[in-house]
Amino acid sequence: MDAYCVSPEELPALDIERLGPATVDSPLTARRRRFTEDDERVSVYTHSHTLRALHSGGEIPTFEVAGPRRKLFFQPRTLRCGIVTCGGLCPGLNDVIRTVTLALIWQYAVEKVYGFRYGYAGLTANPPAPPMELTPEVVDDIHLQGGDILGSSRGPQDENEMVDTLERMGISLLFVVGGDGTMRGARALAGAVKRRGAAVAVIGIPKTIDNDISGIEQSFGFSTAVEACRAAIHSAHQEARGAWNGVGLVKLMGRESGFIAAQATLANSDVNFCFVPEAPPVLDGPGGFLEALERRLDVKHHAVVVVAEGVGETLAGQKGDVRLDISGNAVREDIGPLLHRWMVEHFKAVGKPISVKYIDPSYMIRSLPADSNDSAFCLMLGQNAVHAGMSGRTDMVIGYWNQYYVHIPIDLATLKRKKLDPRGDVWQTVLETTGQLRWS
Repeated sequence: MDAYCVSPEELPALDIERLGPATVDSPLTARRRRFTEDDERVSVYTHSHTLRALHSGGEIPTFEVAGPRRKLFFQPRTLRCGIVTCGGLCPGLNDVIRTVTLALIWQYAVEKVYGFRYGYAGLTANPPAPPMELTPEVVDDIHLQGGDILGSSRGPQDENEMVDTLERMGISLLFVVGGDGTMRGARALAGAVKRRGAAVAVIGIPKTIDNDISGIEQSFGFSTAVEACRAAIHSAHQEARGAWNGVGLVKLMGRESGFIAAQATLANSDVNFCFVPEAPPVLDGPGGFLEALERRLDVKHHAVVVVAEGVGETLAGQKGDVRLDISGNAVREDIGPLLHRWMVEHFKAVGKPISVKYIDPSYMIRSLPADSNDSAFCLMLGQNAVHAGMSGRTDMVIGYWNQYYVHIPIDLATLKRKKLDPRGDVWQTVLETTGQLRWS
């Protein structure tokens, strides 16, 4: 798992910031709850090669273990809390909202919990919709639904204006659910709070269906996405087998990281070609994908191709189809229709029949309810986020690492995108399972 983290040279400080000393007795004491001690740590690195190098250079870096603390920073019964969800939809959002709400109310008996509507825009002076008070009745069955009860949005907002809203509403603990861009916003918000001298904790719960946040092994929504992709790939396989020289083309999520495409391919051994941003194919010429597909169809007369959306920019560049926006930046092409067109054009040029069926399940997957694995995962993330916030910790996210839930500084979560290692076991197994190199 070390490949999922940054190198020791890049690793930022791992100490978690606190608003102040924790002096309030936790109400969980009466329930004989096992508490996590502040000196409980988990090693960041586990591979023997890395550990041997670190042993000769000093202290081994560790994450602080998450969990309830004996002493709290906040007085629960006078505490007002907020939740905001940002970015695109993702299975499990409602699970997290529900868990955070219920943990705050049932375990800590806080005064109020508010949900800010439509992302960071809901924290501005003129929000698109007023905040929603979250109660056990409101969140009772939202985990059974897909989507996001609060709504979401993309893009930053002025952090000082958001702090104004928190202070005006008397909110001292804010839970931010989103991806790396959202966490950069949370980092800016925590900085604005600190500069103002306000006692407001900002706790992040990392959300990305692409599973590309550094410092954590897996983000919620990923398990549901991979499971749903299996149905799309199965359909593509049946469509391909139902036509002479049939090709089932499935485009999956993954703008910069190919974890979903790779894992879905491993979960369904019918895939013959899998392409991810970390290992994009060569299209034309000897050994290129189009000739490899031609050889595959000459022998088997059907094929299934899985491509991550982030491959589009690289492949469009090979074909000279890159478009620029008014700022001169490359526009991300939708790789599905492009690859469909290139396959049809190639086979027309060589005088061979082909029947391509294109499937894009992306938005259907993003709006699904969480599967059982993600639901349980969201519950653990949400509860540990509440425990961290009640103890006065701030400017951090809850992550899962080395079989423990841990406190991770936002600086690490936003340092860089986690990438699939083209030389690692996962990608090498994808190549062996698909057999795509045999046709090159």
